[in-house]
Amino acid sequence: MMYYSTNHSSPDVTLRDAIVHGLAPDRGLYMPERIPTIPRPFFRHISEMTLHEIAYVVANTLFGEDIDSEELRNIVTDTLSFEIPLHKVDDNRYALELFHGPTLAFKDVGARFMAHMLSHFNRKDGNAKDVNVLVATSGDTGSAVANGFLNVPGIRVFVLYPHGKVSKIQEAQFTTLGANIKAIEVDGTFDDCQALVKAAFIDEELNAAMYLTSANSINVARFLPQMFYYYHAYARMVEMGANPDEIVVAVPSGNFGNLCSALIAKRMGLPIKRFIAANNRNDVFLRYLNSGVYTPGPSVATIANAMDVGAPSNFARILDLYANDHYAIAADISGCAYDDDEIRQTMKEIYTATGYILDPHGATACRALGEQLKPGETGVFLETAHPAKFKETVEGAIGATVQIPGRLSAFMRGEKSTVRMSNLFPAFKKYLLEQA
Repeated sequence: MMYYSTNHSSPDVTLRDAIVHGLAPDRGLYMPERIPTIPRPFFRHISEMTLHEIAYVVANTLFGEDIDSEELRNIVTDTLSFEIPLHKVDDNRYALELFHGPTLAFKDVGARFMAHMLSHFNRKDGNAKDVNVLVATSGDTGSAVANGFLNVPGIRVFVLYPHGKVSKIQEAQFTTLGANIKAIEVDGTFDDCQALVKAAFIDEELNAAMYLTSANSINVARFLPQMFYYYHAYARMVEMGANPDEIVVAVPSGNFGNLCSALIAKRMGLPIKRFIAANNRNDVFLRYLNSGVYTPGPSVATIANAMDVGAPSNFARILDLYANDHYAIAADISGCAYDDDEIRQTMKEIYTATGYILDPHGATACRALGEQLKPGETGVFLETAHPAKFKETVEGAIGATVQIPGRLSAFMRGEKSTVRMSNLFPAFKKYLLEQA
């Protein structure tokens, strides 16, 4: 299958080139030339299938033309080496726990899949030159990508993150690894980090000197595999007896790669009734839903920091998917936005009523379901990171101790190693050229 740019000013490319280059030359994001549908009998039997079986069918439908089926099966198996349980929170809300992977965050799925895909194409090409992965993070992306690519031969990773704007535990997960992982601490916001990465991809001198790609959700191999767990959630809900026509999914939304993968899953045939995009104070998408006008702006720091994005990259993909039809977008997606006090209140209320501990991001989506579910509907929300990654915030909200899993404790014992840098592109370019 070929992939085109959302800006429609660059030639179509193969899957391999879309993954390796990340961003199109015209600065657009790659999208598959067509979205294949999964036959309806699959959904009649989906509740009888395992996570691996479901994910392989989805992956083969998307990538089967470009990768040998047995290789693809191995990639899926290696990617999903952990459970993704569905936890009942109350009568009509279920948490899809995406924090059981190596870095205890949902991005383990996409990052691990991309690492295996990039390694596959690198081996196939017989490359002698290192591939340099650039990734901007507002929290969990950096740790998921860094750990997914750690010690992968022929690949170096440069993680850019905003100084003082990620939690200490998140920071420890990618600044203590060493080896082929370089952490760059930028004086600015996540949007500044993302802008540096995008500028690097279109700089001719840099690209002549280095083999560059991205592992942010702008990369098709990072964002598309996230649809695996939407199919899995639907299967488990049907297995438990939920009405298959009345399932609503709420997605904590920042850069919108997660929600975009869900929308493509729906286009492929997944019968989710509708989606809710749950935002923190960075409410650019909600304002678009309400007005039809997209007005990106500077990001605002919140306690749900992985969603602190003022100019979400994947908004371009959503517009492209719906042919810029605001009415059609609003028909499939509703929105909401909550401030820090409302997020804390939700964590407290759920803990007091049920004993379940939410992280700040999952709390936005849980609250959204509480406010927007209609009679007869059942809701699934994504619990995107382990609450211990936001230990102080969560403990302050619920008034109870959050236990730190052993894997997180091990990261915290490591020694931090970073490069401090301004948010100006010349400084970043100079640093990268020194690494070439």
